[in-house]
Amino acid sequence: MKLLEIAGLETFYGASQALFGVDLDVAEGEVVALMGRNGMGKTTTIRSILAMTPARAGKVRLGGREIQAMRPHRIARLGIGLVPEGRRCFPNLTVAENLLAAAARSGRWNLGEINRLFPRLEERRDQMARTLSGGEQQMLAIGRALMTNPRLLILDEATEGLAPVIRNDIWAVIRVLKAEGQSILIVDKTLSELLPSADRCVVLEKGATVWSGRPDELTPSLQDRYLGV
Repeated sequence: MKLLEIAGLETFYGASQALFGVDLDVAEGEVVALMGRNGMGKTTTIRSILAMTPARAGKVRLGGREIQAMRPHRIARLGIGLVPEGRRCFPNLTVAENLLAAAARSGRWNLGEINRLFPRLEERRDQMARTLSGGEQQMLAIGRALMTNPRLLILDEATEGLAPVIRNDIWAVIRVLKAEGQSILIVDKTLSELLPSADRCVVLEKGATVWSGRPDELTPSLQDRYLGV
């Protein structure tokens, strides 16, 4: 069953068009990699899914329900958890307060489950988020998104700028979530980790979908054509 469906998505920043026809879908329990060079529309697609930059044309459905005309907070409540580029934790709240601020009333993910997934967050539970390292803030951002108990988890550059050991920790968590059946839409530049973690790939170029398929079908020549610098 398709959880997220996007068809013909077109989005503008003022008079400037950024998306020219994005088509993608994510099935229940599937991990989809959203790929493309810098500036090709990946983050704008994510913003359009959540109506933070509303689409002017096209359809966005979550569980069969059209959501493109809804307000961002309503879309989030329907079951989309976002880990945004740049983390954006609440700097003057503690780790525990950041997590509890996003907590849903029911579902698998609670403070105890997040602490089991990220033991370092339990160690830092009373520490202000602004004092955490970049890697710890990224763990907190992922934990906060999971605390909403999302049907779909969206990760936008979750490992960018992190030390290798922390990147490995984040990818290990993503593999755990995949094994548990969490639906995920993920943007990341680390192909060596991204491709083995994904079930399908969708490639954007100049704001439009130009290729989709399994990771093993994304040949070196296609990678060079669509992802090479």
